[in-house]
Amino acid sequence: MTEPKTLPYRPCAGMMVINDKSKVLVGRRLDMVSEHWQMPQGGIDPDEDPLEAAYRELEEEIGTRNVTLLHRLDNWLTYDLPDNLVGKIWKGRYCGQQQKWFLFRFLGDDGEINIKTVHPEFSEWKWADINDLVHLIVPFKRDLYETIVREFKPHI
Repeated sequence: MTEPKTLPYRPCAGMMVINDKSKVLVGRRLDMVSEHWQMPQGGIDPDEDPLEAAYRELEEEIGTRNVTLLHRLDNWLTYDLPDNLVGKIWKGRYCGQQQKWFLFRFLGDDGEINIKTVHPEFSEWKWADINDLVHLIVPFKRDLYETIVREFKPHI
C-alpha cells in the first residue's frame, strides 16, 4: 500500500455557484453511491490558470459557464483522503487535493444546467441552502466546506 504522506496533493479548482436566491448548486457524484452532495470541482491541468480551469470544469460538469465571478480565495485549501481511499482514486497518485476556490453567481435559468454532459460526474443536482453545505458533504471534507462557507458568506 502507498504511504499517503509521500504523495502530493492534486491541484483542483472548486466552484461555489449561487443563484439569484443565494442558494448553492450541489450535485451527487455518479461514482459514489451515498447520500452526500458536493459543489462542482475538478482538476487543474498543467500550466492551466485556476480560474480558466474553474470555467472549463463548470462547462464539463453542469453544461454551462453562464456565471459571473463574485470572489476568489487567495489561499489554496487542502484536504486529505481517508486512508481507505488513498491508492484507489486518481490512480493512486495523490493523498488529497489542494484547491483554489471561486464564488460565482449563475446568470441563467435552471433549464440551462445540464449534468448529462460528455463525461458526466453528477447523477442529480439541486439548489441548497449555504448553511446546509457542511452537512451535505462527505465527512472527510467537512472542515474544508466550513472554511469555504465562512470565507464566501460575506460576499453573497
